[in-house]
Amino acid sequence: MTKTITFNELRDIKDRLPDGTIHRIAEELGVSVETVRNYFGGENYRDGKSCGLHIESGPNGGIVVLSDTTILDRALDILGTNPLSEA
Repeated sequence: MTKTITFNELRDIKDRLPDGTIHRIAEELGVSVETVRNYFGGENYRDGKSCGLHIESGPNGGIVVLSDTTILDRALDILGTNPLSEA
């Protein structure tokens, strides 16, 4: 499922995650820590991969189109704010 949000919203989600969550998500999903960081706007493609996101310039940091929401869904589950997760 694709999702469109602003870059600022994506960064806000990342910033609200508890310490160590990036490592936890990476381990749970079997991807590198840098790949998870890249998903939230990092740019280390030497050590991490792109995770199906496309950023277009604009207000609020621009628009981010996520073609794979797995990392975002896991982050929202951890924050307890994922409307698609089962309680």
